[in-house]
Amino acid sequence: MTDAPLRVRALVVDAADPELLAAFWSQLLGRPVEKRVGPYVWLRREDGITLGFQKTPEAKSVKNRMHVDVSSHDPEAEQQRVEALGGRRLEEYADSGFLVMADPEGNEFCIIPEGRPVGLDDEGRAHYLRRG
Repeated sequence: MTDAPLRVRALVVDAADPELLAAFWSQLLGRPVEKRVGPYVWLRREDGITLGFQKTPEAKSVKNRMHVDVSSHDPEAEQQRVEALGGRRLEEYADSGFLVMADPEGNEFCIIPEGRPVGLDDEGRAHYLRRG
């Protein structure tokens, strides 16, 4: 038994079409597909974490219990890129203050403005803090 903490090594997303999702996220994150093993498609590991897609027969049916936050200096431009790659904005979260998107299979993720401090109210809605 060890007292060393566990480390996150990979995030794995269940997918009806792992090749489709891997291609979407590869383009979005600038990480090429590194390998395919059995039902998995893996993107290149960066910063100690890799992203994988596992073929599963079940379709996504409810909101994700865990999601990815990505950051950008220009979230609005990234929204257009996400949509051009086959993703979409989730309008039902428009009042949350976050730019909530979905990949081609409907998995939610947020695009957070880089370099702008974000605060949260008691309901979890984002607001952007003024500097200084």
